[in-house]
Amino acid sequence: MAEPTFPKTVTLAITGASGAQYGLRLLQCLLAARVRVWLLISDAARIVINTETDISLPEEEERTECFLNDLYNAEPEQLTLFSKRDWFSPVASGTGAASSLVICPASGGTLSAIACGASNNLIERAADVALKERRQLIIVPREAPYSEVHLENMLKLTRMGAVILPASPGFYQKPQSVEELVDFVVARILSQLHIEQDLLPSWGGQ
Repeated sequence: MAEPTFPKTVTLAITGASGAQYGLRLLQCLLAARVRVWLLISDAARIVINTETDISLPEEEERTECFLNDLYNAEPEQLTLFSKRDWFSPVASGTGAASSLVICPASGGTLSAIACGASNNLIERAADVALKERRQLIIVPREAPYSEVHLENMLKLTRMGAVILPASPGFYQKPQSVEELVDFVVARILSQLHIEQDLLPSWGGQ
């Protein structure tokens, strides 16, 4: 049997910032668009997901991968979850990493580590690879207010080529629910990834 083929591969990292709904909704949309996803979830993100959502992730990573595959109806081999210290995963090397990495949501600590070039875990290493290989890196900070340190790190990363896309939903579409506010941000991320989406009409569209 031939291996399944997918038109695009995206690495998605979910960290411990509040706003786990953004990362999970993005994951759902990427899978629905037949994008292959290499997923990274920090320990803090697991706690936030279990706290902020109705989803309770299994403690074991293998069971977590199966759980998310079933939850979002992923195709075989479409979704792969890597552990935080899986240094042999493709995202840890410039020769194997996907062309796009999205960190959603991104904590202030993750911002700092990436800006300083730390690679203490796989998320930080994946970001370091994206920067050094000049690949697409989209960082979605979810913090308020921003400190001078946050702002300096975001400016530094922007100058390195990363896209800083804050989880700041707009209201011109007259949202009627929290889900629509989440979709606003997710739609902007999908547009940056050049993936078609129908969550949000373009400005001036119907």
